[in-house]
Amino acid sequence: MSKRTNAKYKIDRRVGENIWGRPKSPFNRRDYKPGMHGQRRQQKQSDFGQQLMAKQKLKGYYGDITEKQFHKVYVEASRRKGNTAEIMIGLLEQRLDAVVYRAKFVPTIFAARQFVNHGHVMVNGVRTNIPSFKVQPGDVIEIREKSKNMALVLEALSLAERDIPDYVDVDPKKMTASLIRVPEFAEVPYAAQMEPNLVVEFYSTRG
Repeated sequence: MSKRTNAKYKIDRRVGENIWGRPKSPFNRRDYKPGMHGQRRQQKQSDFGQQLMAKQKLKGYYGDITEKQFHKVYVEASRRKGNTAEIMIGLLEQRLDAVVYRAKFVPTIFAARQFVNHGHVMVNGVRTNIPSFKVQPGDVIEIREKSKNMALVLEALSLAERDIPDYVDVDPKKMTASLIRVPEFAEVPYAAQMEPNLVVEFYSTRG
């Protein structure tokens, strides 16, 4: 297991929310930040503090991807015409690990990254092991035949704690999924409030 996988619940406490809505999150029991000063009364955040927290929360939600990868998503979104915050969310949801997670083939976004990394997933019939691979609408994501009976997969498909969003079409029997369309921000089923507009402000004011 990677350090990021082991630290997934620390992200909840660091940002002060149960960002995936997981029932096992320690934030459900200790709704304060970690460390000896975690229970102190929180001071009002500056604009920079709010922007930084919005960035950390959104970056953490997608498996605590590296700063370099996350900034790259912002740069690509900012170069396109339209609402940069909306485009950024669409690009994050097009990541292969995000689609695997949305399809409920695995229980967590961290497991999705590892699942893809280990070569359990095919895109349009081709084995693909890059979690950041950009899925296009109409692409068919399929679990490899030898991986379909993994306990991780069977457990995830039975989870009742989250639903499959409308922009992902899933055949649970064949264990295939397809991205119907790139979603708008309002369609994405975040368990906690995300503020991509503040993430855009964070980067745009820093060049």
